[in-house]
Amino acid sequence: MLEQIARFATHLGLVFTSLAVGAAWVAAIASPNCSFDKLDGSRADRHVRELLNQTAIPIAGMMLAAGAFFMLATSWAAGATAMLAAFGFYSTRWMLAPKVGKTPKGMKTSHKGQRAVSVSLTLVFMLIAVTAAVLGIIGI
Repeated sequence: MLEQIARFATHLGLVFTSLAVGAAWVAAIASPNCSFDKLDGSRADRHVRELLNQTAIPIAGMMLAAGAFFMLATSWAAGATAMLAAFGFYSTRWMLAPKVGKTPKGMKTSHKGQRAVSVSLTLVFMLIAVTAAVLGIIGI
């Protein structure tokens, strides 16, 4: 009975990991490509930053659920790796946080660096989520 519960929890962990990886792929790769094809540069940049900001919490929640299911299945390394990925996806929101204070008059602000780092963080933690899935499949 416990073995069946562990197997079911592993499968649920893999489902949530797959959902998170797919959502991260859409947010970091597919949607920005469409945005930069159809919109001008500043609007596309704003759209991608907002997209990454709004999807960070749901993706982190999916990875948190995956980590909990992996822990329930006693796949400790997979659970810890999934929790790390959840923290990483959530940390992309911190990168996109608005600056405190006003920009002095006549100065231009550029958010390209924020977008680039956020996309890079999303891709890196997507690889960590894939690692968690592989560890969950192996049962480590």
